[in-house]
Parts: sequence; C-alpha cells; structure tokens
Amino acid sequence: MGRKNPGKGKEKRQQRKEEQHRLKLAKQVVDKANELEDPLTPFHTFRTFNKNDVCAELFIKRVIVLDEDVKTWIFDLTKRNMKDRYEQCSWGWNDSKKLEEMMDDAAWYLIAKSKDDGSLLGFSHFRFDLDEGIEVLYCYELQLEPHVQRKGLGKFMMQILELIAFSNSLKKVVLTVLKNNKDSEFFKAINYQIDETSPMDDDEEYFPYQILSKINKRLLV
Repeated sequence: MGRKNPGKGKEKRQQRKEEQHRLKLAKQVVDKANELEDPLTPFHTFRTFNKNDVCAELFIKRVIVLDEDVKTWIFDLTKRNMKDRYEQCSWGWNDSKKLEEMMDDAAWYLIAKSKDDGSLLGFSHFRFDLDEGIEVLYCYELQLEPHVQRKGLGKFMMQILELIAFSNSLKKVVLTVLKNNKDSEFFKAINYQIDETSPMDDDEEYFPYQILSKINKRLLV
C-alpha cells in the first residue's frame, strides 16, 4: 500500500473547521435577528403605505402573539388565493399541513391593515433561518386581498422584508413560487432571480416550484 498523504488529511480537517466556524457565525446572525422585538423599528417611514387609493398601516408580530381572529384571516386568505393552484400541481392542498406550517412558532408576520376602516389587507409570513447553511430571510407567503392587488402594496411589503434582511446582515431573501402561478412573475419583475438551490429539472410533476432569491449586495463590498 502506498503511503497516505498527511498533508491532505490536515487540509480536510482545516476545511471542516472553517466550515463549522462559518456555520456558527451564520447561526449567530439568525439568532440575533430572531431576538428583535420589532424588526420595523429602524424603518419608521415604512409603517405607512398610501398609494393608488390604498391607505394602510403596517406592523410586524411573531405568530405566537397574534390574535386568533388574525390567524384565522391569515389562513383563510391563503386558502382563497392558493388552494386551486396547489391542487393543480403535485403538491395538493392539505388544510392541517398548511396550517401547521403557517402557525409554527418560528413564523413572523408582516401585516397591512387599512387606516380607513381597520380591515386586514395583506400579509407576509417570513422567518429568519439557515437555508443550505446560509443565513437568510425566507419569505413563505405574500398574500393580498384581491381588491388591493396590483396597486403597489406587495412591492412595498417586499421592500420592507429586504430592508430588514439586509440591515441585519442576512445574505439573501429567499422564496418559493409555484410554476403554475402566473402571479409569481411579480417577483421576477422586482429583480428576484432563480436561486442556485432551485431544482433544474423541468419535470413539473416532481418539481412544480422554483426557488427565487435576491442577494444582499452590501455584503459583497
């Protein structure tokens, strides 16, 4: 047998050590973001949206402190907007599974409420998390009531998520979209691109979705 190369083993151990250190630092960034009391605090001007006959106030809360009627509306709006699209692909729609995902303790909610009558207009379910070992803000949902769609509110809410993510040193905002949902072209229109983790297989039966992302350019400087 040939003699083993001790230098190669040392190099691998060093690489593992560096990766463990990187993951530790990434987790610290995520943990720090999750400790925020109100991620909107530094962005006072983004608490109000007034455009195209939509006047809304915005706030962020953890799911664990949301009122039950708000939780009910969140799930109902998602089901109204998305059930048909889920059922038209291999994912299918499952009430209990979707509810479990949306009410997980790790969930945060950005919510838009009418300043005129107090009605709920839209929300984003997001989380600060590690995705493939990268510290990210993951947008699970962006849902608007039909009468306020295509009026700039969704774009405004995504800008808020980006501000929060990038100001807290998260590397990307990431989201998953169904290929059969033409409305998801909205994300590409605001410069989200196919993420490197997105399946490249074109078989929509097995991969009915794409993963999109926008990187934190501040960290590239």
